[in-house]
Amino acid sequence: MKKFNITVAGGGSTFTPGIIMMLLDYLEEFPIDTIKLYDNDEARQKTIADACEILLEERAPQVTLTASTDPEEAFTDVDFVMAHIRVGKYAMREQDEKIPLKHGVLGQETCGPGGIAYGMRSIPGVLELVDYMERYSPDAWMLNYSNPAAIVAEATRKLRPNSKILNICDMPIGIEELIAKNLGLSSRKEFEVNYYGLNHFGWWTDIRDKEGNTLMPQVIEHVSKNGYATDGSSELEQQASWNSTLKKAKDIQALDPETVPNTYLKYYFFPDYEVANSNSDHTRANEVMEGREKFIFTECQAIIDKGTAKDTNLTIDEHASYIVDLAKAIAFNTKERMLMIVENNGAIVNFDPTAMVEIPCIVGSEGPEKLVVGEIPRFQKSLMEQQVGVEKLVVEAFEEQSYQKLWQALVLSRTVPSASVAKDILDDLIEANKDYWPELK
Repeated sequence: MKKFNITVAGGGSTFTPGIIMMLLDYLEEFPIDTIKLYDNDEARQKTIADACEILLEERAPQVTLTASTDPEEAFTDVDFVMAHIRVGKYAMREQDEKIPLKHGVLGQETCGPGGIAYGMRSIPGVLELVDYMERYSPDAWMLNYSNPAAIVAEATRKLRPNSKILNICDMPIGIEELIAKNLGLSSRKEFEVNYYGLNHFGWWTDIRDKEGNTLMPQVIEHVSKNGYATDGSSELEQQASWNSTLKKAKDIQALDPETVPNTYLKYYFFPDYEVANSNSDHTRANEVMEGREKFIFTECQAIIDKGTAKDTNLTIDEHASYIVDLAKAIAFNTKERMLMIVENNGAIVNFDPTAMVEIPCIVGSEGPEKLVVGEIPRFQKSLMEQQVGVEKLVVEAFEEQSYQKLWQALVLSRTVPSASVAKDILDDLIEANKDYWPELK
């Protein structure tokens, strides 16, 4: 069986050890020759790489690991690029969250003004990775889950229309695992879903077991009463901010009782509630820096200091399994059914054909084949049209270096109350992002 070469772009990410551990779990069905780490922050990547090298030596010595800041070295002779970059790191995420809150507006990583700011930073970073891949390994596929995925997907559709990039998100997968737990099932792979929407902006319309029996009545009943909360043992529920988000799903679900929603819709439907329950001095970015960020780097340094990973507390990241399933689908033409972010082009028949929608696809060696969703209701259609307008304006603003269009994008967001507030936020974001955004005219 062919052995694959993989570049992990964002090698210094806290998610990289979990991805590598997941890849090791799948070695029999997805053999690997070389894993290359690539990051533009050499010092940060070195800690992750040195720890992962020890881990590989102990668990899979046949797999070679390299780490580089040189694009040619990192992207030459690879089959897949798994991209999860964060331009500006958590320090800029903190600004994304705190600047809007200063103006009484939702501060969130991928939604509202924070998501727009992050998108303006992510677009050039992801496009650069696409260009490196096409230059040094033109037959490779990029599996991209860099956020904000909706804006990044629109940017690659418009600015790199022929690139072999697949945009995905692990959030629906995490929710489906909680659904499975509430149904008494061992895994989300025991059922099949119908889902449509935009990234972080969608609805499940049907969930069936492998025999075709609907599970939706039980799911709807649970979500309408408890949101996606389970017995409290899941990793998400043990984080206060996520626990609140999972429970809030019951209020979102009340707007369309025949479906169950993506949790991120709370930011668009209840922005006043979110602002009122936010601490503008200590946001989710601070929680992550004090929690996951500190934990991963402490664990990696401990592996380096001890010279062994045998007693490490590092664990496999849930979302990593989705990446491996996608790589296997392309490598071995498995025709796996997966949620993907793809150009609509008629899948939702009463919706913008150029919109990047999140829907079920059958994935094989040629990439995703969209499944037809059909018509969607006016409520969802209208909400999605507004949000697609935001995403397209952000990409146009980046491409044209347009202050006007970025202001329009902020005004169009459901999270921003007025044009004057939008302008004040934009001016603050421009100052904070002067090292990352193009100069706006």
